[in-house]
Amino acid sequence: MIRVALVDDQPLVRMGLATLIETEDDLELVGAAADGREGLALIRRTTPDVVLCDIRMPVLDGLALLTDVNRDATLDGVRIVMLTTFELDEYVFEALRHGASGFLLKDAEPTALLDGIRVVAAGGSLLAPSVTRTVIERFSGSSAAARPHPRLDDLTEREREILGWVATGRSNQEIADALVVSPDTVRTHVSRAMVKLHARDRAQLVVFAIESGLRR
Repeated sequence: MIRVALVDDQPLVRMGLATLIETEDDLELVGAAADGREGLALIRRTTPDVVLCDIRMPVLDGLALLTDVNRDATLDGVRIVMLTTFELDEYVFEALRHGASGFLLKDAEPTALLDGIRVVAAGGSLLAPSVTRTVIERFSGSSAAARPHPRLDDLTEREREILGWVATGRSNQEIADALVVSPDTVRTHVSRAMVKLHARDRAQLVVFAIESGLRR
């Protein structure tokens, strides 16, 4: 069972998501909260696998909640997916930088939302290539791209090259096609880069790449 918590200040959104989750045999709703402070208490009390959390909330917003969760070693296994109304929400990049495993639009198709929960629970990230590229275009030329990762020199030349491709928002298959190698080869280099840079998932790896100026 994948244990899921909801944190959103809109009652209708909470009700809709709760109803959707409770229809699935492999998902368990452990609780719902109306603001960030309640959400943080809920997360600490239940330690869910995945949290669907609104970015903009009263009392304590999604970014503050995300920061507090990532500072708590006892919550290391909790994965947070940010909910937003717009793809270009100004907080999206900051959420990824602070460790969010991706984000979902509130009006996403139910199947996409459910699949997203499962992807994140399995260790993946929710960064659709089209959305990732939009985020990159907006932020790669700003101050967000001015902090090279301190462990960047630990990467091999090939790993740095692959990381540059990852920063474009392309999938492993797309990168493999561009470099004329197998997807497994790309996956291996991506995994090694994640280990060396201590990235918790691909979403954070994209942020590291952008900040380090490795975008191709």
